[in-house]
Amino acid sequence: MIGKLRGIIDSYGEDYVVLDVNGVGYQVHCASRTLQMLPAIGEAAALSVETHVREDQIRLFGFTSDVEREWFRLLQTVQGVGARVALSVLGTLRPSELGEAIALRDKASIARAPGVGPKVAERIVTELKDKAPALANIEPSLTRSAGAVDEHRAPKPFADAVSALVNLGYGQAQAAAAVAAAARQAGEGADTAMLIRQGLKELAK
Repeated sequence: MIGKLRGIIDSYGEDYVVLDVNGVGYQVHCASRTLQMLPAIGEAAALSVETHVREDQIRLFGFTSDVEREWFRLLQTVQGVGARVALSVLGTLRPSELGEAIALRDKASIARAPGVGPKVAERIVTELKDKAPALANIEPSLTRSAGAVDEHRAPKPFADAVSALVNLGYGQAQAAAAVAAAARQAGEGADTAMLIRQGLKELAK
């Protein structure tokens, strides 16, 4: 299975990019937001790849990060969500936004994705609320918003606040999204107690 491709952008299609890897052109289907983030034709690019093998075809799906690819896989565990709908969701919401929408049961945000109706949005927030990626896998922008220096590790007040909410019975993804929202409101320098209080307010909305 192909897990990652690094090469030169050869051309773009409506929903795919052709990546030239050592003279071999790979057609990789991507979400619209991913395509917009890729460089111009002739420039170097790297994509995390999910390979789908069927009896009559092999399709490659590309993502700008492993986190985005994990969400793509997770979304397809929901009844009625296939690759096309999963890409549509990821084309509308960044991984961090999707995690927050699920944790806070914000069905309206998910339903903004083309091809996603209210029923599918309801299933996504219901079925994924306990399966969403853990804090360590949430997009780095969430930890940056809490003042992290190392974008791959949450600051201690952030992590402690999430742990406290988990101990109160909230799911890991719910707690992480609530504390992330709290950190954005409180700003840099917020202590654990403040993040917990504000996080609880977010969860009560």
